[in-house]
Amino acid sequence: MTNPSPDSSTAGAPILEVRDLVTTFDTDNGTLTAVDGVSFQLHKGRTLGIVGESGCGKSVTAFSIMRLLPQPMGHIAGGEVLLDGVDLTKLPPEEMLKVRGDRMGMIFQEPMTALNPVHTIGRQLSEVFLLHRTKDKREALRMSVDILDKVGIPSPEVRVGEYPHQLSGGMRQRVVIAMALACKPSVVIADEPTTALDVTIQAQILELMQSLQKEMGMAIMLITHDLGVIAEMCDDVVVMYAGRVAEAGPVDKIFASPCHPYTRGLLASIPRLEDERKAQLETIEGMVPSLADMPVGCRFQNRCPFRTEVCAKHPPVDQVGPDHTVACHRWRELPNFVNKYSGNSSSEATAKEDPAQS
Repeated sequence: MTNPSPDSSTAGAPILEVRDLVTTFDTDNGTLTAVDGVSFQLHKGRTLGIVGESGCGKSVTAFSIMRLLPQPMGHIAGGEVLLDGVDLTKLPPEEMLKVRGDRMGMIFQEPMTALNPVHTIGRQLSEVFLLHRTKDKREALRMSVDILDKVGIPSPEVRVGEYPHQLSGGMRQRVVIAMALACKPSVVIADEPTTALDVTIQAQILELMQSLQKEMGMAIMLITHDLGVIAEMCDDVVVMYAGRVAEAGPVDKIFASPCHPYTRGLLASIPRLEDERKAQLETIEGMVPSLADMPVGCRFQNRCPFRTEVCAKHPPVDQVGPDHTVACHRWRELPNFVNKYSGNSSSEATAKEDPAQS
């Protein structure tokens, strides 16, 4: 896949670059491909959103980058994951252990499964510092208190002696964020960090991540189902479907001029305050195909209202604009799409990106 070209704000080498990543799983039904040729770039200080329905390969992509695939069935079958130019897929396990938690951190989706219920918060946080920063247990505990304070946990010197079940859901998520940021990594992968939280706590967690990003200058890869979170948090977005990238580019351009039918379907399904009460929400018919039963050609064709015979062929990755790509045969022929939020017509926005369309 052709990577989106960085704009002026992202000029320079990316801190993380994924090139044609392929991830497979060995099952009783044979080898299944969960991630198929995914490519994208992440630049220092920016936030990249990965969005798509459940089963689109978002989390598998994250676990592949972190080399945390379930063993022995999960494999990186192809591609490269470059962190500052070093291919993580080629590192031996002992070297990857030094990278994970130090130069790269991960915020997991469910804090109760990410935290060990039989160890105190302080012990679990101290492990990160003992592995990467110091051999002194007292110093590691002091550093644990400091990072808990930084993520906004009250009375951190008390909390280090408590167990996960003694904390609220929001506080547990703050602990998981503290573990991910403990060693000030250059890249943080956040796998749906607010899914299990109520709306008020979600907003607090997102604000916390933004403030810490500004303070530490880290790059964030944010996985979510929520396009509202993408619009609020992200600079760039990758729309994934059935293990492939459907569309990628800056958030403002994706929202203003979505070119892929799947991206359009996701945006059209968002409710808005101006809608008539009890109005039926727009939906995308059907479901994401099973890994064992992927369509030949465009993987969205079975659900796409614009499908034709050409969709039976693998779609090329076209450059919509200098930093906006789409994998669709018919994107130039699609009718205008009016964004619910901006009111802009997709044809107008696309014409601004690609003079050939105007």
